[in-house]
Amino acid sequence: MKLAVVGATGLVGSEILEVLDEHNFPFDELLLVASERSVGKKIAYKDKDYTVIGLAEAVSLKPEIAIFSAGGNTSLEWAPKFAEVGTLVIDNSSAWRMDPTKKLVVPEINAKEISKEDKIIANPNCSTIQMVLALEPLRQRYGIKRIVVSTYQSVTGTGKAAVDQMMAERAGTTPEMVYPHKIDMNVLPHIDVFQPNGYTKEEMKMINETKKIFSDDSIKVTATTVRIPTMGGHSEAVNVEFKEDFDMAEVRELLSKAPGIIVQDDPANFIYPMPITAHKKDEVFVGRLRRDESQPNTINMWIVADNLRKGAATNAVQIAEYALENKLV
Repeated sequence: MKLAVVGATGLVGSEILEVLDEHNFPFDELLLVASERSVGKKIAYKDKDYTVIGLAEAVSLKPEIAIFSAGGNTSLEWAPKFAEVGTLVIDNSSAWRMDPTKKLVVPEINAKEISKEDKIIANPNCSTIQMVLALEPLRQRYGIKRIVVSTYQSVTGTGKAAVDQMMAERAGTTPEMVYPHKIDMNVLPHIDVFQPNGYTKEEMKMINETKKIFSDDSIKVTATTVRIPTMGGHSEAVNVEFKEDFDMAEVRELLSKAPGIIVQDDPANFIYPMPITAHKKDEVFVGRLRRDESQPNTINMWIVADNLRKGAATNAVQIAEYALENKLV
């Protein structure tokens, strides 16, 4: 079985390789793929050096699975070319997420929707993944009317250049600017480009992707996405109005039993999710659970996950694992 990692030299590409190793993902041949400027570079994986190849060569080798993390334009151009030769493409970009002909998958929620006919599967946005995973067991039990989410997102979500900007600012040197403002010791209420309605593209991703993953356009969602000078993961303050009333003890039990979720909710002992402790973990961490006393049937939650892990690499690898286990490739 040939496995291709497209965008292998990037932050998420490196994380995909780590997750593949940790999960002991089975393959016979590994193809590390990147843009022309990276072709010929060497990448070490499991004590072996791999030479980076280009996209055209990778297509000609007809891998069974290709995990893409190379940006939307690359995905739009090359994912169909891989699909044409029979490759299952799992794409991390936003290119295919809202395409009505493509599945948008968080395995714990809707992997069963994947069929053999699906050759391009979209990985949701990192901030969407962690939120919907934490909400799914509660949605199944109580139903959801409305979600209000404010995010606190790591600079790693923008990529290596953004990390370099922050670290240069911290060191007191002149950085190459990725953001329109300084990020260290600052907060930017601005992720991705602003849309005509005043929301950013990141905010609209959370709104639209949540409805698609849950297959429920009746859920009202509003989002404010914010970049903060941290590494290790994204944090979210989520306010959820359910269709039915809930019991707090049952909420904790449902979350504790749900796959991929770890409850950290002991404020008396200062135990709650933080990006610094979620770093390099595959799970989504949930805490600060408390009833919203301003209106009925509503709860406040604090949700944290490593955006390069469950928010990108881990989710993609889990989709590939599901496809293999269910003989979809």
